[in-house]
Amino acid sequence: MTTYSSASKLHGTVKQAAIWLFWGVVALLPFLTSCARMGQPDGGWYDELPPRVVATSPAEGATDVSSRHILIGFDEYVVLKNASENVVVSPPQLAAPVIKAQGKRISVQLMDSLVPNATYTIDFSDAISDNNEDNPLGNYTYTFSTGQQIDTLEIAGYVLSATDLEPVAGILVGLYDNLDDSAFTTKPMLRVARTDSWGHFCIKGVKAGKYRVYALRDQDNNYRFSQKGEELAFTPEVYTPSWKPDTRQDTIWRDSLHIDRIVTTGYTHFLPDDVVLRAFTEKQTTRYFVKADRSDEHYFTLFYTYGDKELPVIKGLNFDAERGLLVEPSLNQDTITYWLRDTALVNSDTLRMAVTHNVCDTAGILRPQTDTLQVLAKIPYARRMKLMAENKRKWEKEQRKRKERGEAYQTIMPDLTLEPDYDVPSELDPDKNPSIIMPVPIAEADTSRIHLYQKIDTLWYRAKYLLGEKPGTPRRYELVGEWEPGAEYSLEMDSAAFTDIYGRAAKAEQFGFTVHKLEDYATLTLSLDGMTGKMCLVQLLSKQGRVLRQVADSSGMAKFFYVNPGTYYLRLIVDDNDNGRWDTGDYAAHRQPEQVYYYPKAIECRAKWDIMETWNPTAVPLFRQKPAEIVKQKGDKQRQVKHRNAERAAKLGIEIPENILRKDSR
Repeated sequence: MTTYSSASKLHGTVKQAAIWLFWGVVALLPFLTSCARMGQPDGGWYDELPPRVVATSPAEGATDVSSRHILIGFDEYVVLKNASENVVVSPPQLAAPVIKAQGKRISVQLMDSLVPNATYTIDFSDAISDNNEDNPLGNYTYTFSTGQQIDTLEIAGYVLSATDLEPVAGILVGLYDNLDDSAFTTKPMLRVARTDSWGHFCIKGVKAGKYRVYALRDQDNNYRFSQKGEELAFTPEVYTPSWKPDTRQDTIWRDSLHIDRIVTTGYTHFLPDDVVLRAFTEKQTTRYFVKADRSDEHYFTLFYTYGDKELPVIKGLNFDAERGLLVEPSLNQDTITYWLRDTALVNSDTLRMAVTHNVCDTAGILRPQTDTLQVLAKIPYARRMKLMAENKRKWEKEQRKRKERGEAYQTIMPDLTLEPDYDVPSELDPDKNPSIIMPVPIAEADTSRIHLYQKIDTLWYRAKYLLGEKPGTPRRYELVGEWEPGAEYSLEMDSAAFTDIYGRAAKAEQFGFTVHKLEDYATLTLSLDGMTGKMCLVQLLSKQGRVLRQVADSSGMAKFFYVNPGTYYLRLIVDDNDNGRWDTGDYAAHRQPEQVYYYPKAIECRAKWDIMETWNPTAVPLFRQKPAEIVKQKGDKQRQVKHRNAERAAKLGIEIPENILRKDSR
């Protein structure tokens, strides 16, 4: 026998009524569609309220908590966006917590044992929103303590890339109350936060005391600096968190377009809030052999993780290495290219050799080691011969067609020629030089076949020049002349002016160019406050942030001549070791990366202008220096309520009802 409750009977009655109502509406549809065509209802007013926390377990701000399972209840269904990236638990959890949304609640299961007498914070940022309208809750942090009190102090600031002051997003920032330098490499962080897209961080729930602050791109999730390839930042500063009462001006918006009022609000101002950490990756100094590669039949390359002052010694096992190789090392000698001098070696598919080179052993000590290598050509000789035969058939076919059309044709296929890449602009800056990039090493540059002429009045006269290889750039040659502003020049190269190591000669070439007049340029002079006696590399940057010019100076003055009209930016590197480039830091040596500054605004240069600027690189905090126009890491806009009710009201030509306004401003 089945028994029904009164609730069940009621449910059945409601269900039957709903069925009769449905069929009644269906019967009335023809009349509704024919008579009610004057307007369409738009669905009514939107829910613009973010979800509201109505209950927590354990209670928000509870003390003496022993449970590792946290439940947070809301007044509506919620969603949680990218919990693994957006939610940060502090103290840090070595075992990742399980965080998920379940209807009208969020569940957090901590997998690590609880730390005694510690304040726990679960920072959700703006990851929580309602399920229907995606209204964000805002920056929500849940707090409890395993001890007798809740710690409420905060430390905030920014993490910037040490090379270019770009905001570093998503990097871990942590505190240590152990002030020893070794703590960062041996112990997990005490409290943590993660930077947002603006590079900003805020570490909450901090106890009174003294702290060191570090940033870490934690690759192995152990909350300490344990791998040399991890991005890090540190500072010798010791911070003592504090607070003070303060006020701020808050703007109350009626909708997305209209300000309702501006109110002065009191708040607790936690300090410090301007910590700046400069993130860097340490230089890879351990030297290992990576690989040998022969992507082109004319050369092979040895790759290493780091350079060495001594080049590898190669003993050919099936060829004469001493006579057959031309060595071309990179500037740091971590990449060494060996050109094959004669065609017999070029045609050989396999090169066997014994390479003696300095590499690090398991203890990281550099020691000589001999390896036997077998280097294979990427394209075998037979395949190359087949391609050459195909090219010859195509050439012969083209010559036959030309002959049939009565056009000039060739009977002998011409030999391959050397084809340099000439960088000779039609308009030259007075401080620049034409350059020539060779595809292969050259055996001879015959300067008697290279002619430079200057036009004076209507006549052409020989002009002096020097031709030399640019240091640090293999096979790049510069033609240096005494360029007269406003003058016209002609650069003429006879055939065979250049001959490569395979006997191929370059064709004849001619280039005409004009040197810009002085009145086409601006001159930019910088007075660098506080930089006298320091070697500074001052860089002129384009609108895209690319380095156009660099001036080295230690006098506190920097000058840029022959500046084309346009908008520019400035960067300054304090070159501590005077090697002409920026150098990274080293944690073990307590060495910070070399300091970088940006001039905080654009500089407009116009023709015939002499611009003078005074620049104190330390006057503006680092996190405010880099102009927004050249910042590549653009911060995400804060997720906000969409204010669609205001849009609906404007569309209908009515005011938002007072009751809706009160609800939306709850």
